[in-house]
Amino acid sequence: MARMHARRKGRSCSTRPMISENPAWVTLKATEVEDLIVKMARDGLTSARIGLMLRDQYGVPDVKLLTGKCVTEIMKIKGVAPALPEDLSSLMRRAIALNVHLRDNKGDHSNRRGLQLIESKIRRLEHYYKDNGIIPMDWKYSLKTAEIMLK
Repeated sequence: MARMHARRKGRSCSTRPMISENPAWVTLKATEVEDLIVKMARDGLTSARIGLMLRDQYGVPDVKLLTGKCVTEIMKIKGVAPALPEDLSSLMRRAIALNVHLRDNKGDHSNRRGLQLIESKIRRLEHYYKDNGIIPMDWKYSLKTAEIMLK
């Protein structure tokens, strides 16, 4: 697949092994994993960070094989999901950090272009999430509101 803002191909990466059931060496039960996910989400961790911690510290290779649901679905069911989707909020954090950098370094034109590319990704995601009813139709992105929402 090609890159979004560059005219070159992407890199191939490793694929996950084809397994259809949870490995026998996993000692945690599905309810214990769900409780851990809720605890970590209340601590303010993102779903990607929760998945990494479950893999590295608790030995759970795949949450979906163990519970039948992915981490974000469990967070939604338990009522601890964030208001904004994770990919949109992380892009907004990057835009805020880049804007702070550009305030100090006014001649940094390559990063000004990077900010434009990040904001175009945010607007594209905003349109997608509005069409699918994930965010309200009157939600609008701007750097000022992003700083208020995420800090």
